[in-house]
Amino acid sequence: MKETDLWTLGVIVGLAAVTVLTRSFFFISSKPWSLPHWAQRGLQYAPIAALSAVIVPEIVMTQGHLVQTWQDARLFAVAAGAAWYFWRKKSAWAMLGTIVVGMAVYLPLHLGLGW
Repeated sequence: MKETDLWTLGVIVGLAAVTVLTRSFFFISSKPWSLPHWAQRGLQYAPIAALSAVIVPEIVMTQGHLVQTWQDARLFAVAAGAAWYFWRKKSAWAMLGTIVVGMAVYLPLHLGLGW
């Protein structure tokens, strides 16, 4: 078994210190602190931006390349799910319906037709 060298140990300790410092930064200050309005407004879009960054590549790419054919079940499932959501967005079942409709379109196309 190889022993950890001094450099690796120093990097681990340094990264731990930076993590603790940045996560406890708001607790260190005794003054009340608030974000500027522009930053608060920008942070409202962070969840949808993060979700889009994860989901969109899964929809439009296959093994690192853009989808080259329309015969991809994911494209039809996304279209059906989005249509359902925009049709029923005021309903309490909008999110669950989006998932159910998307999967109801995806599974037969993927498993049945092999798309």
